[in-house]
Amino acid sequence: MQAIRPLIPLLIAAGILLAGNGMQGTLIAVRGGQEGFSTALIGLIGAGYFAGFMAGCYVVPHVLQMVGHVRAFAAMAALTASATLALVMLVDPIAWLILRFIIGLCFACLFATVESWINAKVSSDNRGQVLSIYRLVDLVCVVSSQFMIPLFDISGFSVFGVMVIMITLSLVPVSLADRSRPQPPGPFKFDMRFLWHLSPLACVGCIAIGMTGSAFRIIGPVYAQSIGMSVASVATFMSAGIFGGIILQYPLGWLSDRYDRRVALAAASAGAVLAGMFIYLFAGTNETLNFTGIFLFGCFALPLYSLSAAHANDFAKEGEYVLIATGMMFFWSIGAISGPLVASLLMQGFGPGVLFIFTSIVHAALVGMTLWRMTVRATVPRDKRSRFIGLLRTSPMMMKIAKRRD
Repeated sequence: MQAIRPLIPLLIAAGILLAGNGMQGTLIAVRGGQEGFSTALIGLIGAGYFAGFMAGCYVVPHVLQMVGHVRAFAAMAALTASATLALVMLVDPIAWLILRFIIGLCFACLFATVESWINAKVSSDNRGQVLSIYRLVDLVCVVSSQFMIPLFDISGFSVFGVMVIMITLSLVPVSLADRSRPQPPGPFKFDMRFLWHLSPLACVGCIAIGMTGSAFRIIGPVYAQSIGMSVASVATFMSAGIFGGIILQYPLGWLSDRYDRRVALAAASAGAVLAGMFIYLFAGTNETLNFTGIFLFGCFALPLYSLSAAHANDFAKEGEYVLIATGMMFFWSIGAISGPLVASLLMQGFGPGVLFIFTSIVHAALVGMTLWRMTVRATVPRDKRSRFIGLLRTSPMMMKIAKRRD
């Protein structure tokens, strides 16, 4: 694909960075459990990360306007590496809450920089596929990083040092190799009402995905530990879910580029409901069934963000990509703050399996919202509409009708 070639260095940098971040999410939950932190406290620390993420959505437009994409990426990666190193130096719940807030703020800026960079270089004809490739890079690197955790003593320094090295190395491809950088965005107002009117479904979708995705990333390791899994099995459990997201990421993106994205969004959400119920009803403490169920959950749940973001960007005009990238992450962070808190409290009151009752309810609500929006906004963006009409005109049924008219 020609559109992806100029973005390869950026994707490499993003992959290294995301691997470090994915490794950190699992490590914080497991190390917190070893330190005697309660499930609710681990959920609160996770919520601190996403609160920082929300704050970062307000910061990143100003940073990009002042210094551009490359310098913004470099500055935020350096701050992230420093805060990650401080985690192992200050093993205390209050310190971790503050540091995770800082890391969340930095990663919001990093993600918005990368995603607005990508969206500025693609069109609606290939946006779903390119964003799916970006998510594939994310998921492959996060899966790989999970298997690094059992190789180190998680109570020591080495595993944190590896994360710092990975975050720092992400600066190299962007600084030396990339020439596809877009122009810094012009002045604009961070307007949530504009984003809501642009695509209510994308906004609600990001909130729902934030709730379920953050609950899986932050509380998923606690769930696995609660049913008796070892550290190696916890890493495998998380990797199985993330690897599942790799399988359907590109096919769903390809499908959404050719038809109404909402069809792919509704189908994937329904699949996530069924996968969550499978884990709750049948998996129990059986590791094999849990691995199977979380793999299926990842297949359907993890592509939902890229589908929602692509749907919103289909309605964007030139110069609006940074606003949309930060706005989608803002709505995502609303859900991500509440997701770990609600899931952890439910687990403390009703047991570990209720985590997937929670995700299934949220995904079912997203299915309903998607179907409702398909009745309210019957059209799709112009380039999609013309392609869809063209497919209808060349379908066997329409050819038969045309012949009868002749």
